[in-house]
Amino acid sequence: MSSPNLPAVLVLSICFGAAVVTLADAQTSGAPATTTPPMPDTPAFRDPKTGQIWTPENVGGKGGPVSPEDRAFNPSGQSVNSSQVVEEMAQVHKVGTVPVTAGPTVPLVMLDNVALQVQPGGRWQAVLYLQNNSGSAQSPVLGCGFTNGGNMVQNTRVTLPAVPPGDRVGLVVTGPGSSVFVDSVSCNVISPQ
Repeated sequence: MSSPNLPAVLVLSICFGAAVVTLADAQTSGAPATTTPPMPDTPAFRDPKTGQIWTPENVGGKGGPVSPEDRAFNPSGQSVNSSQVVEEMAQVHKVGTVPVTAGPTVPLVMLDNVALQVQPGGRWQAVLYLQNNSGSAQSPVLGCGFTNGGNMVQNTRVTLPAVPPGDRVGLVVTGPGSSVFVDSVSCNVISPQ
């Protein structure tokens, strides 16, 4: 039972076994809360949960220094020493085999499925796969660049142990600490060519 004299209504709902308590404004007319609509021809977005209408005039603009949570969107706002090349000896794990097809149109070794991951409180990582298409063991050297907004954050040179002919291996390349913002990684084969 709710009283029309109460200024707010307490709503309790059970969601996936956890109680969620929200405070909702009660209006005596029963009409939903309204917000000022945007001017015509102005881009706008209505938040489906809050009903708030966001326009270029009310987004951001809080002033003051950029918070750590927002630095990822301001690549020039972080300072890192990216001129140094980090050397790494990677461990590989065999994940399968590939046909030995190296030749004029197929490289000796190939990279694929490069994915960027972060370990909370740890480091950024590039997870990738390499296949040896040649008929002999290869000890590839890779180059991986961790960037934020197109700016180099860390350049890593990775040396792999000998990969047997026809093997497909997976490996992890360690990047900078997770306190530094990274939005992409690209890796390439330095040798063999």
